[in-house]
Amino acid sequence: MPSSDSPPRLRIRVVFTDHAWLGPGKADLLEGIGATGSIAAAGRHLGMSYKRAWSLVETLNATFAEPLIESSRGGARHGGARLTKAGARVLALYRGIETHASQSGAAEMAALQAMLATPDASTDMSAEK
Repeated sequence: MPSSDSPPRLRIRVVFTDHAWLGPGKADLLEGIGATGSIAAAGRHLGMSYKRAWSLVETLNATFAEPLIESSRGGARHGGARLTKAGARVLALYRGIETHASQSGAAEMAALQAMLATPDASTDMSAEK
């Protein structure tokens, strides 16, 4: 059963076409790259493989008119990645959508949360121990 102890949150995916979208995973990767300067480090922090992180970077760069991430080869000492101005703007716009939607839908989310089933102690396996 879902816990009603924490407030509900939205996970928003902006779908541009059947093959192009921006959602929480890609936004978190952008944020991680901006914070760490590394695609690999951002991917590790999110629990994704290096290959998956690179695949998402390639997808993001191909989806938008301008690249969102620039990278340079060279390993830990000389390589790295950074958000471009377009990347920072896309991330800011996406986070703005999240904030606006959360604020606008707060009452409705609270009403939905109030309708959640409550855990029944008789079906809780840990109660039998």
